Amino acid sequence: MRMKTGFFGITAGFGTVMGAGLALAQDAASGRPVDGATGFQVAATELARDIHWLDQFILVIITAITVFVTGLLLYVLWRFNEKRNKVPATFTHNSPLEVAWTIVPIVILVFIGAFSLPVLFKQLEIPEADITIKVTGNQWYWSYEYPDEGVAFDSFLIGDGKVMNAEVEAELVDAGYTKEDFLLATDTAMVIPVGKVIVVQLSAADVIHAWMVPAFGVQKSAVPGRLNTLWFKAEVEGTFFGQCTTLCGKDHAYMPITVKVVSQEAYDTWLAGEKTAALIGAAPVQVAAAD
Repeated sequence: MRMKTGFFGITAGFGTVMGAGLALAQDAASGRPVDGATGFQVAATELARDIHWLDQFILVIITAITVFVTGLLLYVLWRFNEKRNKVPATFTHNSPLEVAWTIVPIVILVFIGAFSLPVLFKQLEIPEADITIKVTGNQWYWSYEYPDEGVAFDSFLIGDGKVMNAEVEAELVDAGYTKEDFLLATDTAMVIPVGKVIVVQLSAADVIHAWMVPAFGVQKSAVPGRLNTLWFKAEVEGTFFGQCTTLCGKDHAYMPITVKVVSQEAYDTWLAGEKTAALIGAAPVQVAAAD
């Protein structure tokens, strides 16, 4: 087989500004990373939006802490320097202060945990699947199987990963990509319908790999002899790219992931074509995703 008023309103507003900046830095239509850009790819799932919000929410808190501590250090340098204090103080303890700097960090961590744990649990609590896909990591390509449909195929990087030439560009174009997708695009792709709960069962045939699609906010290890599970529900149509994120050998950098999110009608057509191709031994069917 080949939430948010008052303080939360401030963080939400900050997140909106940050999100707008990220939208400028990333290609929302294709889920393609942009060379030289920083920040998250534009979220294509609720899971990814939750992660982005939590990141910006915590950034507000740690920024406030950093500013406070820096200001406190500067005040101490000014107020308690040798010129202003000719006679040093002789005390060694300040119990109220010591209690405060123990309790306050605990309160802050509990406060952060109250928002981060629900985000984590949402990722780990696997809902009932509309479509289940088994993904197997190999050195160095991915295998996809739709067990309920009897469809399976392998997914390889287009090109050898070393040089972009006319032959590779032609292969990219024939598969529905552009030359900007070199090192991102694969000859076949995971195809899923928009708005459906996709449950991915992950394993590996040889060494540990990791399946990650940034725009979906998902990443999990593919471990030989184990079955790990993740889920997502894509909210927009398009082509989204990912990558193995665990060092798995010399060609680790050349086993990308391509997911095409299409309409239900396009998915049904693709699925029927795959089943027909499997019966007659033809090549896997290519499908174009909306941009």
